Amino acid sequence: MGTFIAIVLSAVLTNNFITVKTYGICPFLGVSKKTSSAVGMGIAVTLVMVLATLVTYPIYTYAMIPLHIEFLEIIFFIFIIASLVQMLEKIIQKVSPSLYGAMGIYLPLITTNCAVLGVTELVLGDMSSVIGAASMNVGWAVLYALFSGLGFTLVMVIMSGMREKLNCYKLPKAVSGFPVAMVTASFICMAFMVFTYIVI
Repeated sequence: MGTFIAIVLSAVLTNNFITVKTYGICPFLGVSKKTSSAVGMGIAVTLVMVLATLVTYPIYTYAMIPLHIEFLEIIFFIFIIASLVQMLEKIIQKVSPSLYGAMGIYLPLITTNCAVLGVTELVLGDMSSVIGAASMNVGWAVLYALFSGLGFTLVMVIMSGMREKLNCYKLPKAVSGFPVAMVTASFICMAFMVFTYIVI
């Protein structure tokens, strides 16, 4: 139970990919104008994170390590992530054309989203040290990926809600648009920094 709580708190709050590690900033700023788009992007990123971890962790552990080709992990992982994103893109295009249109260029960019690659790398390194390398397995890895994605979605939704609220006000031209989005993002990051003092 302690390991489960440590993973949840670490993934969602203390090591949030956007606010603490500053991974995945492109979709964070680009797709957070509307809550519906932010939720859709968050779900898509979460799904890719989980699937990528579910595929890459066993490949790394049971194929790459025995063959001593760990140095190729990034190439392998990017190839796997790209394949999963292409598959997801086709599914979203068929199931929800409106969501597909709202995501635009940002959906294919999940392929190069460092948050997705980051979670596949962290379960091999940083999270192994939190859980204990001996007890780390594909279940814990997928759980960490799931909650990392949910943390990503949480911050996306908070940002989109604040941006929608800001759109109701008439702001000076000098700060409207991207400048106020950056200031808002900074305040969200500062708020999440409080969680880094949680002792896991």
